[in-house]
Amino acid sequence: MSEETKGELVCNANDIQVKQALRVLIDDYPVAIVRDSMGEIHAIADTCSHADISLSEGEVEGCAIECWGHGSQFDLRSGQPLQLPAYDPVPVFAVTIDGDDVYVDVTNVVNGASVDNY
Repeated sequence: MSEETKGELVCNANDIQVKQALRVLIDDYPVAIVRDSMGEIHAIADTCSHADISLSEGEVEGCAIECWGHGSQFDLRSGQPLQLPAYDPVPVFAVTIDGDDVYVDVTNVVNGASVDNY
């Protein structure tokens, strides 16, 4: 698989502990690289759809991340809000793990959410 189809190399998998998030910029676009409670790695837009707040600063529980500003929670697999006040999903991006390298393709929005608002 070529690096082009994998996306951008963003970090080493060991850089992210279970139930933690890491903020990265891909072409000036903020992305949260999140390891859920089961150890799976996800990539979502790092901006809450309710307010301009970094999701990577929130708490991870199960397969969700909580925005520290107003308490909205987002499913890391679907980007769907699980708790108000957010009602719009956040974009979820394709992740490829190659060895310990984590690649994210921000051109591949797997949940169909709009990236125009971010």
